[in-house]
Amino acid sequence: MRGRHVETLLVQKRSSSREHLNGYDYDREGLLGYSHSGQTSNPSWKRPLPHVLVATISSFLFGYHLGVVNDTLESISVELGFSGSTLAEGLVVSTCLAGALLGSLFSGWISDGLGRRRAFQLCALPMIIGASMSATTSSLEGMLLGRFFVGTGMGLGPPVAALYVSEVSPAYVRGTYGSFTQIATCLGLMSALLIGIPAKNDPSWWRVCFWVSTMPATLLAILMEFCTESPHWLYKRGRIAQTEEELERLFGPPHVKSAMAELSKTDNRADEADAVKFSELLYGRHFKVVFIGSALFAFQQLSGINAVFFFSSTVFKSAGVPSDIGNICIGVVNLSGSIVAMILMDRLGRKLLLLGSFLGMVVAIGFQVIAASDIMSPSKNLYLSVGGMLLFVLTFSLGAGPVPGLLLSEILPSRIRAKAMAVCMSVHWVVNFFVGLLFLNLLDMLGPQILYTIFATFCLLAAVFVKKNVIETKGKSLQEIEMALIPVD
Repeated sequence: MRGRHVETLLVQKRSSSREHLNGYDYDREGLLGYSHSGQTSNPSWKRPLPHVLVATISSFLFGYHLGVVNDTLESISVELGFSGSTLAEGLVVSTCLAGALLGSLFSGWISDGLGRRRAFQLCALPMIIGASMSATTSSLEGMLLGRFFVGTGMGLGPPVAALYVSEVSPAYVRGTYGSFTQIATCLGLMSALLIGIPAKNDPSWWRVCFWVSTMPATLLAILMEFCTESPHWLYKRGRIAQTEEELERLFGPPHVKSAMAELSKTDNRADEADAVKFSELLYGRHFKVVFIGSALFAFQQLSGINAVFFFSSTVFKSAGVPSDIGNICIGVVNLSGSIVAMILMDRLGRKLLLLGSFLGMVVAIGFQVIAASDIMSPSKNLYLSVGGMLLFVLTFSLGAGPVPGLLLSEILPSRIRAKAMAVCMSVHWVVNFFVGLLFLNLLDMLGPQILYTIFATFCLLAAVFVKKNVIETKGKSLQEIEMALIPVD
């Protein structure tokens, strides 16, 4: 009888949560990340901020290592003796992606097994080792091994950062704090481009560029020792006293009781007794949310963002702008859009930003298609091409860039959150790899007009997918979202 009573209550809670989510009925008294608490005020946003900022160092490193070979690859190839070999140059770039795929695949098991803090420190270790190997190597093999090590850290960092930030942030600023990871990635990318500028005149400067990256990685490993552990992870492990201590550090004593009550809604400790199997993520009641997350990351890459970045230098050169200045312009636009997204994330919501972003990218690609058709004068085509490219980067940074990682950390159930995030991020890296591999061949076969039209079609399909499948999560606790999305067995 007691079991039936508990099951009835659970169904009622989930129905209630689903109604709130679908009707966007946000509880104004409980937006601390643990709503329906009876609190008359939100916890201070200042308490979790230092922990969030430390976590975003991993995102900074992610962006830095993506851009570190942009201006330095030529001098690296000359000094290490593989100049003129496009295969070797491609390996220096793609080996990092292979390591990232491996790191992302194991990120869920690492963050669930060791905890979020230790996962960050483990992420920093291969980045320090790999960057040091790259900075001191005298051979292509040493460079590739170093890039692979760095890649494993790059793959491990982003999913853990998304998890950690969502789990330590109050709900009323969770979108804002979640945007910090995208901003940090932009700052890392811009830093790599700026630090790499002297490489054009100093053939050995690339070694300095790799040495520089070891400093924030070391800082991440040290500072994370003083950060709080995720209360969600501690609660799942049954460490109740520590959970309360960390909640007090994050939200203050008045909010501990309500936060613990909210954590108990999904009874994660009971679920933890059974290990999460990989098969659970591919079918059954968890399939829908894992599919939504994987699809969002796939659409993010199929939008053609990497192709636009690839063409940016060529377009700017056609306009008479040096490639380094052009890259900085792209970085500034990307960063500006990410800051605007941070401001709007908890005001407009995740779904609206995603829809506007993908539709804006369709318009931007339309400018690119018109410019490639040569129906206007060369000067007008050039303006359309540059304007379309900048608009594409801007609209991407407003939604398609920052939202998927944040949204996944919100909609994935606590029991499978880390491992499901690992699967979804792996989809991101696989699609990223194949887009990069096939892009130039498709460009030669189809031409820019058809290829850009294909990218625009994917953006349009993404907007339709978001409209039909993505729910709004702003202002809702992670527990409410979980109970609304996961059907009762």
